[in-house]
Amino acid sequence: MVAFFDLTRRTGKDTSSKQEPAPEKTEGTNKTWTGAPKIRTVFMGTPEFATAILGGLIEQKYNIVSVVTKVDRPVGRKQEAVESAVKKKALEYHLPILQPEKFDEETVESIKKLQPDLIIVAAYGKILPEEVLKIPGFGCINVHASILPKWRGASPIQNALLAGANKTGITVMLMDKGMDTGDILAQKEMDIDPDDTKESLSIKLITLGKNLLLETLPLWIDRTLTPKPQDQSQSTLCQLIEREDGHIMWTDSAESIYNRYRALYPWPGIFSFWKKEDGRMRLKLHRISYQKQSPQTPHLLGQVFEVGEKVGVQTGEGVIFLEEVQMEGKTRIPIADFLLGNKEIIDSFLE
Repeated sequence: MVAFFDLTRRTGKDTSSKQEPAPEKTEGTNKTWTGAPKIRTVFMGTPEFATAILGGLIEQKYNIVSVVTKVDRPVGRKQEAVESAVKKKALEYHLPILQPEKFDEETVESIKKLQPDLIIVAAYGKILPEEVLKIPGFGCINVHASILPKWRGASPIQNALLAGANKTGITVMLMDKGMDTGDILAQKEMDIDPDDTKESLSIKLITLGKNLLLETLPLWIDRTLTPKPQDQSQSTLCQLIEREDGHIMWTDSAESIYNRYRALYPWPGIFSFWKKEDGRMRLKLHRISYQKQSPQTPHLLGQVFEVGEKVGVQTGEGVIFLEEVQMEGKTRIPIADFLLGNKEIIDSFLE
């Protein structure tokens, strides 16, 4: 169920493609929503999550006067500049693009010249200064992938999985100078499946976020929606995700390690080091499963052992089963194939 807060009245809406403003209220009648408004809209976002939301606004014929996204970044060994997913979408529809390195005076003036009535933000990756927040008459609206005030910050999907949460959702909120602290316009919860990864959960939240925003905007623009303050006492902050967060600590429980795998798949992924006689080799764990209970036969932390046809690793509580791995400089392969050339990993240690 969608939670819209303190509605004074609800309006119907026609999702036709006509780009007409809502008609003026007349005596004895209710104002009705007749399609996307011609209000000047700036969209800010960077990754795939934001691209789908931008696509929804385009489909509903919102008047997007500019798309703001991060600058192209060098990626890979060749350090070739790669455009953001949002930039590619904007280019596809010939939308004006801004890629500021920072929100200096020149950037702020550029946004002011666009004369936006509304700014919509989705996973942009930069904090907007107060000068920008004050520009649009309808404010700056953020689509955040959590049920705020939980998991404020840049990586709410990963943090929900790291915590082993069974629910998350989308919040559409008004932005203020804090980090995801603004008043809430609408929220919708969804279940997290036990085997959801960051990749699969993101896909579900993309659809939820797009639909909730498109349901909420007409109510906000028609001024039939009263924002609700967040309960600041219940707030939690996201852990920033870095590449080295994928290094597994075998003192953790198997369930905790599996949650880390879910949160960090596909990037940055999880890994360990195989302690060999001739040194340590980095071993990426592409696919794993687990059981909460440790086997009756005791093993040391990080020790690799066979369990029937499976290959397990002893954790602080329970067992991680290796299913698909990748040695440094090699391709990823199923564990059965890996054992054909690396049988000595049995009874050795990962660390």
